[in-house]
Amino acid sequence: MIPVGYMYKKVVIKPDWLKAANTVDVYSLSNCISHNFADYINYWQHNGYWLFDSPAIIEALAIAENIDLSDTTLFYYEAYEYEYIEETDTWATFTPEPSCVTEVQIPAHKHLEGFDVTTFSGHNEPECSPLSCNALATDISVNQHCLFNTFAEAKEAIECGFFKNSEPGPYRIFAVYTVTLAET
Repeated sequence: MIPVGYMYKKVVIKPDWLKAANTVDVYSLSNCISHNFADYINYWQHNGYWLFDSPAIIEALAIAENIDLSDTTLFYYEAYEYEYIEETDTWATFTPEPSCVTEVQIPAHKHLEGFDVTTFSGHNEPECSPLSCNALATDISVNQHCLFNTFAEAKEAIECGFFKNSEPGPYRIFAVYTVTLAET
């Protein structure tokens, strides 16, 4: 797994239409249900993985733009170094956008919440997390945050075609961690 960055998100309680038995809330990387703290891309302070290298960068941006972070949760992400290309049933490496500086500061303490599968058809920013966005979690075992419990479960679901015809790939696997400010 490679460190890819941080995001403050507004975590949403499981919507009524999402019939995933164990799910309480949605910790997905995508912006579809649990939204990012802001429409941050226009500020161009993100790294080459379209996340942030440190919480401090987000916090400074929030102060400068008068964005309230009080109702958000801080997430840290690591990614499997390969993305799955559905058309060829192969795994291929991917790299950060080279025009953006990428120097992710790894937190001293992090709490693993699970693993998300996210689409990247545009090959830059995270798009959809089909477990939650397409309600695929209704048909597979996920944890209380609508995430796979293990990396192996996520990888097997991709390779077995579980995500086929949900959203266009490629698909990337992310370890989703929560971090408190005292731990960074």
